[in-house]
Amino acid sequence: MERDLAKTAKYFGITRPTLIKLMREKGLLNDKKLPSYPHRDREYLSIKNGQWWHPDFGMQYSQSTRVKQAGLRWLAEQLGLEMPEIPATPDRRDVA
Repeated sequence: MERDLAKTAKYFGITRPTLIKLMREKGLLNDKKLPSYPHRDREYLSIKNGQWWHPDFGMQYSQSTRVKQAGLRWLAEQLGLEMPEIPATPDRRDVA
């Protein structure tokens, strides 16, 4: 499962601009909001390539950063953020 930066920020309880600022300060993102070291950080961050057709300008291309599941804990350690508590899911087999 991969999250975009907005969902990752929400997971940590901060805003997307704050997350981007923290990641840039640590050198994790470049000026285009893409991973600064995509090969080194490939276990944690990825680049999603997108495309769409615009009626006036033709094919348009985009790239965005995604945070992998393993990247959540890594990112928390890199940025000094706290991992949110994951609520325990009750087991359906536990019946009184």
